[in-house]
Amino acid sequence: MFKFNVFSSALVAASLMVSAPAILQAAGGDTPPTKKCTQGKVYDKDTKKCLKVESHNFTDDQLYLAAREMAYDGQYMNALAVLDAAENQDDPRILNYRGFTNRKLGNYAVAMEFYEAALSIDPDYILARSYMGQGLLAYGDEDGARLQLAEIRERGGRNTWSYTALQMALRGTPSNY
Repeated sequence: MFKFNVFSSALVAASLMVSAPAILQAAGGDTPPTKKCTQGKVYDKDTKKCLKVESHNFTDDQLYLAAREMAYDGQYMNALAVLDAAENQDDPRILNYRGFTNRKLGNYAVAMEFYEAALSIDPDYILARSYMGQGLLAYGDEDGARLQLAEIRERGGRNTWSYTALQMALRGTPSNY
């Protein structure tokens, strides 16, 4: 039987970092951030500039992608402000990133409410399950996190970054997401 030690843990983590974009793309999941804007501005590919949300008619997809990048960059308040501009506040992706940013800001109860709202609309949204599981683990609810991992696996997400990130967190290797 293979023993998972510190060396093998580091090796797996390093290989996941290298292959994560391919895993994400193959699974149709979230892709890594590509363009960083600051001060709550959103990148407009047509003008190739970071613009104020109010100064441009961004789609919900553009706002979601910008908020996700800001959240991954640690710009949590900016991400929330961009999410506020989305027309469809019931989009599971918008709800999920509201959960993510609130979790990162330490608002765990609020984060759980957003994850639950996203999952009530789309129970198969495995990224929300992964982030929820990471939040539950941060709360000390390892059983709840393992339940979310099982849900991801049962919903066909075993070979996704969502599954891997939660699995790594359960093993004590944070994914930073």
